[in-house]
Amino acid sequence: MRWNWQQGDWPDFRWHTEVMAQAEQDFLRGAGVLVGSAKHLNDDARQQVMVESMSAEALTTSEIEGEILNRANVQSSIQRQLGLISDRRRVKPAEQGISELMVDLYRGIDGLLTEDQLFAWHRMVGAGRTDLRDIGCYRTSVEPMQVISGASYSPKVHFEAPPSSQVLKEMKRFIGWFNRTAPEGGSRLPALTRAGVAHLYFESIHPFEDGNGRIGRAIAEKALIQGFGQPIIVALARSILAHHSDYYRALEQANGSNEVTKWLRWFGAIALEAQRRTIADIDFVIHKAKLLDSVRGRINPRQQKVLLRMLQEGPEGFVGGMSAKKYSTIAGTPPATTTRDLAGLVETGAFIRSGELKHTRYALNIPVTKIPRVTIDGTGEIISSS
Repeated sequence: MRWNWQQGDWPDFRWHTEVMAQAEQDFLRGAGVLVGSAKHLNDDARQQVMVESMSAEALTTSEIEGEILNRANVQSSIQRQLGLISDRRRVKPAEQGISELMVDLYRGIDGLLTEDQLFAWHRMVGAGRTDLRDIGCYRTSVEPMQVISGASYSPKVHFEAPPSSQVLKEMKRFIGWFNRTAPEGGSRLPALTRAGVAHLYFESIHPFEDGNGRIGRAIAEKALIQGFGQPIIVALARSILAHHSDYYRALEQANGSNEVTKWLRWFGAIALEAQRRTIADIDFVIHKAKLLDSVRGRINPRQQKVLLRMLQEGPEGFVGGMSAKKYSTIAGTPPATTTRDLAGLVETGAFIRSGELKHTRYALNIPVTKIPRVTIDGTGEIISSS
């Protein structure tokens, strides 16, 4: 099989602009809603949204690569870098590194993409690694850079990137393209199209020994943020994680041709889902503040602990709802106290009760913002994105 970079039209990606037209309009409309929602936040709430958004993206972009990080440690690291109050806890190098990448991405949305920035990002995602030879520079191995699966005696090659000797030339061309297609560049592209092509283009080169997925998603995030000119992290990695296997299948299918309409259609739908997640995050913060204000001074410390624990789960809620058993575990209360505390939370309007007896569950009394999900069939085709 000839990969996309081995073909005569590389890297002149082609696509049908009319296929992306509606998605681009929806993205711009959503960007307006997102910016408008953010204006209703005070400074503290705005900082909270930013910290939680960056933390969630740091965790999920790492989880896509099979690395599970500690949420509290990542949040602490991000807060410290932003100059906010932090518990100063010790964090692992991987948690510190991905947190630094997110903060650098947020702070530098208006800047050009540079080789130095990419090398810095690679040092961040490679923090603490002792198994990599090339950290903070492009790969140099003479061995083929392949994405493979299956047994060692019969591997399946999903993709093979250009040899290391070509990476410097390819990356100079990629960086030039990315900056020319920016909103202020001479060859401006619409936000979703630019982000989708940028991600595929970068992943096709696969310039680093490891960490290409995390850096490639950061590049796509940068393109999306630049598309609406506001420093708000879009929940791209969270939506990709929700469609994890489809993501890799879509990338693999796109690596065989430089006609990328199908890939862009897939990426655009995922990015729109991500944008709607971010809007839901902001709506949740607004309703969360109202709920906490309404119960201030009316609940005891046990109830407050459980309420805050539920609120940590964000707009998608506490899996399975709150039960008496879960409450007792979190608050450390006996059955009688648990029953009184839960009844009190319903009475104050913090919780909504449903079900009876063993099936009784409690949910936060907060409007739920529905996040339209992308539905994808077994071949990777999008069935619905609403």
